[in-house]
Amino acid sequence: MSAALRLALLTVLAGSAYLFLAHPYWFPAGVSSQSPLIDKQFKIAFWVLGGMFIAGHLVLTFVLGKKPQAAGPAQSGSWKLETAWTVVIVAVFFWLHISGGHVMSSNMNNEDHVHKSQEHANRIQVEVTGAQFQWYFRYPGADEVFGRTDAQKFAKAEEGNPLGLDPGDPAGRDDFLSAVMVLPVGRPVELRLRAQDVIHSLFIPAMRFKQDTVPGMEIHSHFTPTQVGNYEIACAELCGSGHYRMRSMVRVVSEEEFDKWVKTQELKHIASATHF
Repeated sequence: MSAALRLALLTVLAGSAYLFLAHPYWFPAGVSSQSPLIDKQFKIAFWVLGGMFIAGHLVLTFVLGKKPQAAGPAQSGSWKLETAWTVVIVAVFFWLHISGGHVMSSNMNNEDHVHKSQEHANRIQVEVTGAQFQWYFRYPGADEVFGRTDAQKFAKAEEGNPLGLDPGDPAGRDDFLSAVMVLPVGRPVELRLRAQDVIHSLFIPAMRFKQDTVPGMEIHSHFTPTQVGNYEIACAELCGSGHYRMRSMVRVVSEEEFDKWVKTQELKHIASATHF
């Protein structure tokens, strides 16, 4: 029985080691300036935890292969060994927590970062709102100022105002919505993440970006796209029966194409019969 169990463990270990070392199924190529830092952090964690996984299974296989000793007086464990591995595991856990938190905080904007950054004037602002079961992407228009919203009071999707934009706020008159997130390549993007109903999670695998959107909160994050193309957006938080429909796209285009797209959207907004 022990031989069969050891063989099963070694088979699982060999298969896991193959996936661990060869990783035939892996992430899509990173296309944001933050991707290298996140990939580096992930690889370090993957090697550390993968090494511990392999070492643990080798020890378990070795112990199962030892011949049972004759019955005798009970033996106590080694407190030094138990203390050592407990300290190592705790140290690894806190190191991963602190280093991962540093990487996460580098993707979050605060007021000091926004005002001190030299790229502030060159940034693209996009408000992302998750609502069952769709993503809405709002751009501030020519004035670069978002209008006020009150979903409970003004939100009427059937009238073209799904976010509840306040019709009495002049700052919102040039705001426009898009079903996809369109961005110029090489420009820093500031995201304002919101949710109307339940917690959603904006997940852009190619950008190495994942952040929850929480009702009642406005969460600021940022990234910089580095390659032209179309990249999938998914919701990574189970948000209801229509969760599977919460998909969209990031379209990264050239600066010239982005300017044309913005002008087109502004003209459509002006020509629309419905004004927020």
